[in-house]
Amino acid sequence: MTTLRGMAALWLAAFSLAAQAQLPDFTRLVEDQGNAVVNISTTQAVRRPTSLPQVPGIEDEEVLEFFRRFIPRQPGPGQPAPGPGPRSESRSLGSGFIISTDGYVLTNAHVVEAADEITVKFTDKREFKARLIGADKRTDIALLKIETSGPLPAVRFGDPAKLKVGEWVVAIGSPFGFENTVTAGIVSAKGRSLPQENFVPFIQTDVAINPGNSGGPLFNLRGEVVGINSQIYSRTGGFMGLSFAIPADVALDVQKQLKEKGRVARGRIGVVIQEVTRDLATSFGLDRARGALVNQVEKGSPAEKAGIETTDIITAFDGKPVDSSSDLPRIVGSTRPGSTASVEVWRKGQTRKLTLTVGELQEERVAALEKPRPPKSAEAQANRLGIVVAELTPEQKKEKQMASGLVVTDIRPDARADVRKGDILMTLVYKGQQTELKSVEQFNKLLASLDKNAVITLQVKRGESTAFVTITGLTDKG
Repeated sequence: MTTLRGMAALWLAAFSLAAQAQLPDFTRLVEDQGNAVVNISTTQAVRRPTSLPQVPGIEDEEVLEFFRRFIPRQPGPGQPAPGPGPRSESRSLGSGFIISTDGYVLTNAHVVEAADEITVKFTDKREFKARLIGADKRTDIALLKIETSGPLPAVRFGDPAKLKVGEWVVAIGSPFGFENTVTAGIVSAKGRSLPQENFVPFIQTDVAINPGNSGGPLFNLRGEVVGINSQIYSRTGGFMGLSFAIPADVALDVQKQLKEKGRVARGRIGVVIQEVTRDLATSFGLDRARGALVNQVEKGSPAEKAGIETTDIITAFDGKPVDSSSDLPRIVGSTRPGSTASVEVWRKGQTRKLTLTVGELQEERVAALEKPRPPKSAEAQANRLGIVVAELTPEQKKEKQMASGLVVTDIRPDARADVRKGDILMTLVYKGQQTELKSVEQFNKLLASLDKNAVITLQVKRGESTAFVTITGLTDKG
């Protein structure tokens, strides 16, 4: 019995030592890299606004930001209550890190937004006034410069592409103003696309990130910066297990352009795209759901000049695969304007290769939705989609600058198509074959010839926007 107990004790001790040996030790990393992480505070002269009105019927949690920025600006001690009054100062606290020994600092753009004065504070309590070299709101990157008499400690950068999901990572920053706080966790996902963030493939981690960590570095276990902590998912403003970092390669590209030109130049090709669903892939004869479906090509754009057409599915750009529609804006945006890029598209059941000259993105272009006008004529009989359509009148063709198309004039309660009255149906795609819709008779005959379980796609124009709508299955008859 004693022998068995002794063996069990030895086994438990060995297991405990093995488990301890597998756990990472962050102490050396913090000792080597901690001095390169700085605290950032800003001062802004503002006129205090009036109190925000309460909105009846809206609960607090409903109005909390989905992706809350880390640093809400707040009045400093002793400042007057909200209301009209004289100018005062507001302060913001965030994090940053030294990227070169001559004093260049990276942080988030939202940390220093609208700042009149920026102060960088080191772990040894030294403080320096910083000059803003440039900021890019699209990627949330800002580059600062401080002047010192000697070289400064600087971080080393790693390759975010080599990061693996499940790998340990460490954040150093100033959460809630507590300087040089260290938190650790793992990479929980890569290449995350967030709402309104089309140009950053975020690194998702479960590292504890809180207000004040904005702009701080994310390290791998080799002590290399692989990301910049930028956003969190939160319903309370505090850490809830989901944090998002800007990959280091994206940040380095942005800071290089900010340093050289004070601005970031991004490529554009002039297309409106949508995600390729499984049903759309089936409808277009694609092997699987991938790529970006082109539903509109801007006139005179690089895409039109290269021969890209509506209903093309872009599967690769500049040698990089486009697995999701969210990949295309990032790839195109990172391509230098004026450069030549190859484009691979899926068109009518075949892969085609095109070449274009990349343009430059100047501003957001958002297609507006117009209020549909009531049609002037209509067919009384609904078709196998449960909708009634009519041919465009000469006046409508002239107004819409369209040679053909069918306007939706009525929709039955059991309609299969997700369309609205006033929508214009332009083409029908079935098994990769695209048919331009020219008449009611032609359209209804096409529908009548299809199997009840057929998967089809309609190209729909609504106002100035176009989109592809997939329908699975038809009624037995109209």
